[in-house]
Amino acid sequence: MAEYKLTLEKREVTGKKLKSLREKGLIPSVIFGGGKEPLLMASEYVSTEKVLLGAGYHSPIDLTIDGKKRLAIVENVHIDPVSRKILNIEFRAISVKATVEATTPVVIVNFEESEASKIYHFAMVRTIDEIDVKAKPADLPKELQIDASKMTSLDDKLTLADIKLPEGVEFADKEIDLDQVVVSLYDPAAEAERREAEEEEARAVAAEVAEGESEAETTEATEETEAEESEK
Repeated sequence: MAEYKLTLEKREVTGKKLKSLREKGLIPSVIFGGGKEPLLMASEYVSTEKVLLGAGYHSPIDLTIDGKKRLAIVENVHIDPVSRKILNIEFRAISVKATVEATTPVVIVNFEESEASKIYHFAMVRTIDEIDVKAKPADLPKELQIDASKMTSLDDKLTLADIKLPEGVEFADKEIDLDQVVVSLYDPAAEAERREAEEEEARAVAAEVAEGESEAETTEATEETEAEESEK
């Protein structure tokens, strides 16, 4: 049984008529996969949003339709670019016994305990926030953790190889490069000094340009005055 549950009701409206459905506080959705025809569904906005925030794209959801259960994961969520409200959801039906793929967040833990953080006050640069994995629905993890407690110098990096996959879970891409960097370090103080030096240099260049323009204007004005006096 999945941790997240959502009740759906069948809908007939499609296309432009979906606007009236949304005005009633419902989110239209579609369920596909599982060897069955796609089902057009709808669900109450607040409860659906709560489930989506918890399940994300990685946790199975028990969908109740006419009293019957169907297991699914979220395949896609369409968001209004202006209001940021959910417009439509695509669910993918899955089997309890079948291996499925899901996008899982990568979480960095224990960095605050590292020498890099406590002693040198370095900061992290993340290059990967999530990764696709595959497992049976019951084994799909909510997140994948990387322990950063051993990081000490700016040369230290954490890669995909540092992710400890739970039992029954593997990367979806069999040829994935485990040397891909997930986390590297930088020195905020050194970066601030570098930016300050660049800004100071830019101000100096601007001052030189302004001074040069001022001298050119003065010279031009002098030449014009001398020319006028010679004409007299």
